[in-house]
This record gives sequence, C-alpha cells and structure tokens, in this order.
Amino acid sequence: MPPSPTTGPLAGLKVIELSHVMAGPACGLMLADMGADVIKVEKIPGGDDTRRSIPPAINGESAAYMMMNRNKRGLAVDLKTEGGKRVLRRLLADADVVTENYRRDTMEKMGFGYEALKSLNPRLIYCSISGFGRTGPYADRGGFDLVAQGMSGLMSITGEGPGRPPVKVGAPVTDITAGLLACMGILAALNHRHLTGRGQMVDTSLFEAGITHTYWQSAIAFASGTAPQPMGSAHPLNAPYQAFQTADGWITVGAANQPNWLRLVEVLEAPDLAQDPRFRTNPDRMAHLAELEAALTAHFRRRSSADWLARLEASGMPAGPVLDINQMHRDPQALARSMIVETDHPVAGPIKALGLPIKFSDSPGCCLRPAPLYGQHTGEVLLEYGFTAAEIDALAASGAIRI
Repeated sequence: MPPSPTTGPLAGLKVIELSHVMAGPACGLMLADMGADVIKVEKIPGGDDTRRSIPPAINGESAAYMMMNRNKRGLAVDLKTEGGKRVLRRLLADADVVTENYRRDTMEKMGFGYEALKSLNPRLIYCSISGFGRTGPYADRGGFDLVAQGMSGLMSITGEGPGRPPVKVGAPVTDITAGLLACMGILAALNHRHLTGRGQMVDTSLFEAGITHTYWQSAIAFASGTAPQPMGSAHPLNAPYQAFQTADGWITVGAANQPNWLRLVEVLEAPDLAQDPRFRTNPDRMAHLAELEAALTAHFRRRSSADWLARLEASGMPAGPVLDINQMHRDPQALARSMIVETDHPVAGPIKALGLPIKFSDSPGCCLRPAPLYGQHTGEVLLEYGFTAAEIDALAASGAIRI
C-alpha cells in the first residue's frame, strides 16, 4: 500500500469529501496535497461521475478521475440506506471539514444539512460548492462551468474580437477556481475555529468564481458604462501585452509599461516606433491597438521564436513561448517546480499528474497516493472509525457499502 501524505501543513486534518466531478474534488485535491486526510465518499452505484469520463483511460481507469482524486482515500457508500447514513454520521462526528457540491436541500433531505451537522459536530466546517450559491434567485439551479462562464461575463470577453461567436475559456476555469476559493474559505474558517472553537458554513459557487476573473473588465465597465469586448490575447488596459506571430510560431510579449515599451523598440531595432505619435504613450497605444499590433507583427515575423526570445530575455523583457500542453509538461521550469509528479496506481501503473502549486519551506506537501479504486479503502477507514469486521461485513451484505 502506498504511503499516506503526512508531512504537509494540514497533516492531521480530517476531511470528508462528498463532492464529485471537478470543483469539490479540486478543493479536496489541494487539501490532500497539503497533508489533510481526505476521505472521498462515493455513491453506490457507480461512484464519482468522472470514473466514466472516458476516453482517455489507462488500463480501464479514467485519466480524468485519477487526476482529480490522488492523495485521497476512497469509500463507496449508499447514503439512501440507513446503514450508509450510519457510516457517514460516524465519519462526520469528529471530522474537521466536509465538502459537498449537491443542489440546495439535497443534504438536508438526507439528514445531513448544515444545521443537523452543526448539532452533531459544532466544530465542523461545512463547505458547500454549487452553481450559484445557497442564496439568491438562482440558488436552486444546477450549475456547470459552461453556464457559469456565460453568465459571469467571461465568454463575452474571451475570443478573437468583437462580433465573433462567444468563446469559452479552454480550461473549466470556474470549476477549478471555485475549488480554490472553497479551499481558501476552509482555511479561513479553520483560523476562525482556532480563535473561537466554532465551525461554520463556507459557501461559494461557480458563478462567483467566474465573476472574480472579470476584475479588470468590471473596472472598465464601472468607470465607462461600456461592456468590454474580447481582444484576443491583448490586454484591456496596457499595450503591447499579447501574443505575436514570429517566423515559425507564436510568442508572448509583456511590454505593458513605458520602460518595457522603449526596451522592446530597442530590441526590435525600430526607433521610429518610439517616436510615432500613435504609440508614444500607453493611452496612445491603446487607442491605436490594431495599428500597433500590425506594426509589431511585421517586425516579429522577420525572425524565429527562439531568436526573438533570446534577444528579449537578454534585454530583460518579459516574454515567453506559447507552449502546447505536452510542451508545458516537458518545460524545465515546470519540472524544477515539481509540477509534474508520478504515482503508482494499482491498476493503471505509473501515472503522471500535476503537482501542488504551493511550496512550503518547513512542511512541504506531497503527492504520494494514487487515486483510489472504487471502494478501495472502505474497510480500512471503517475499521479506523470503530466498526467491527462483522459490522463491516453486514453493511456490505446489505448493500450499504462496497468493499
């Protein structure tokens, strides 16, 4: 059996994960990588829906499931049965955190709403992640990343330019961000509990997660009354700050302030651009962004990406290549920062995953345990929580759990 993560700053924290697919599991992934004992409770039948998000699969195991659920222990429990409810009640009695991403009232109908759990365990931090939050006119709606991206304004500012079809951010950014916000909220609630001894509810949503990505565009809209439009890779406030085509590919250039603009002109060996009244200051450049992009592209297309990146780096200019996902996985900085890790799965074998994006000097997180097989740790965990072997066998025979 692989070793458990015990060295991170959250070592000793007990987390019960009742969430599925992505937002909740992303939160649990962060907590587990930082050392928490995250026990993932999956439904009977079927388990987490991402177990069926295939292809791709590795030896029959969903790559998507394994990505989001490593470092966790897994139980399979039927919460519609009295035996399953008894198991969950035992797990929650001394848990520090529970996460769930069901529709509003689902937990209440099962007898595990916040008020009920608060009575069972006053120190419990109850984290709800939903499409739109637990209050407001949309509280009863289900939510998905695509819907949240559309309603948060993100799709209106993503794409090649005005008048083009709306474009979703390639990654499920509201799902992932909601998971990160939930993790942040849990850690804040833990500090509050340290001060007061009391747990509380943490409530966040995909909708709010999407809204947080519109800070710059919302500032523009508040100030001007005009809704910003998509700008491709360009920045809504500073120029030039975007991707440019070279002789053999694309690079990004961040000449967002005046010193960097003058440095870029020097690298391009184009002093006339610095004197051009259309490009003299940042407001000038923003007012003539299309002409600026055309002028700079003409220069960048004269040399290869590698040539330009070497020149820009030598000058101290912020710049970089546009990598595909495979290239990013091989990037020396990603490797040096342990962002590509490997675990040994009992069925899939050695598999790669993304590492913990937070580094700690004294209590490093780790990525040791692969994602659980369906029901893999049911017996192990129930024994830890005081169930006898005979009780476990009886629960399994009744269908309340799967071992």
